[in-house]
Amino acid sequence: MSSSKSFSLAEDWVVVILGLGIVFLAIFGVIVPQPSFSWSNFSELANQVFSIHNLQAIATQFGLVFIVAIIGASLLGKSVKSLLIVFPSVYVLTMLALIFAGNSLVKDYNLEAVIFSLAIGLVISNFFNLPDWFKSALSTELYVKIGLILLGTTVIFGDILKAGSLGLIQALVVVISVWYFAFWVCKKLKIDKEMALMLSSAVSICGVSAAIATSGAIKGDSKKLSYIISLVLITAIPMMIFMPYLADKMGLSQEVTGAWLGGSIDTSGAVAASGSLVGEEALKISTIVKFSQNVLLGIAAFAISIYWSYSKSVDDETKKEKPTLKIIWERFPKFVLGFIFASLLFSFFISPETNVAVKGSLKFIQGLWFTLAFTSIGLETNFKDLFQQDNKKPLYAFLIAQTFNIIVTLIIALLLFQ
Repeated sequence: MSSSKSFSLAEDWVVVILGLGIVFLAIFGVIVPQPSFSWSNFSELANQVFSIHNLQAIATQFGLVFIVAIIGASLLGKSVKSLLIVFPSVYVLTMLALIFAGNSLVKDYNLEAVIFSLAIGLVISNFFNLPDWFKSALSTELYVKIGLILLGTTVIFGDILKAGSLGLIQALVVVISVWYFAFWVCKKLKIDKEMALMLSSAVSICGVSAAIATSGAIKGDSKKLSYIISLVLITAIPMMIFMPYLADKMGLSQEVTGAWLGGSIDTSGAVAASGSLVGEEALKISTIVKFSQNVLLGIAAFAISIYWSYSKSVDDETKKEKPTLKIIWERFPKFVLGFIFASLLFSFFISPETNVAVKGSLKFIQGLWFTLAFTSIGLETNFKDLFQQDNKKPLYAFLIAQTFNIIVTLIIALLLFQ
């Protein structure tokens, strides 16, 4: 039952097809019901979350994402047979994470489902020996990129232009200063250029998506990408929990706190969770700042494509390629185009009525893809790999650069939002 290897598309084009396919299905009336995962006691868990109506919504939702995952595997020329076992397993674990996160006590602490999905995956991968065929069927990048394209439907250009001019200024200053500092640290620690580029982009721009975009632009090693993604997600957890409390102790306003959180925490989910701990204004500002960094993602990927084309590859035997338009286009992350298209579509062409009708469903599905990705990342990640002797230099570089990022972003947030 494996798919044919004779035909395959590049992953970014597959993501654009799948992501925009979900968007247009919603626009044309195929709206997936949103399951409820809210409960405060076991009676509510049984009568609401596990009700027939809610289970039907979960099954419908599973049908959509499963079909999308199968189409994606087929277009990429990957084995569908393994996916028939792996994807339902990942989905069940993700549902457990959503159920944990739906508890009222957990909600009081603003802990998102992605934290639980990552934790569940990490526990399984670190205490059980998963077979190689299982791990090879995990499609973390595919799920994240589909989620990013769906995220574009919520990034309204008008809102950014109206309320995010300061956010764009902050994002530009932070991205440039932190990126160059991180790259300098990597150079001092003699980390290879490929790892250095992905690490610098992850710390300075927007975490996972920036690492993925950079990896796509330079055709990076997937193992190095997975390592950096793991670092981003693991460090985001303590940052999103402790930074709001630090802001409170320092007496920062919600505006400054939101700008600080949005500019320094590397995942959109963690930014939203952290901003929610502070208040509505902090959540709004942190989201706009994070979106402002997302807007710079395409520009950064383009610049990195040019730089990488001029510089020598990690392999000294690889000849230097000149940055022709063809090479730049090949290395440019196409999913960024899908993100921009979705944003423009919902900013200027979709009627307010249609937007209201579909935005809830699309936002939920977007969050689901991210949560599926976090489960997959957990299943792929083994802490032994993170802390091996050979991997300590990138770990040190990441922590140094992230500390610099936190300090610089705080200073800029105080100057712009005070």
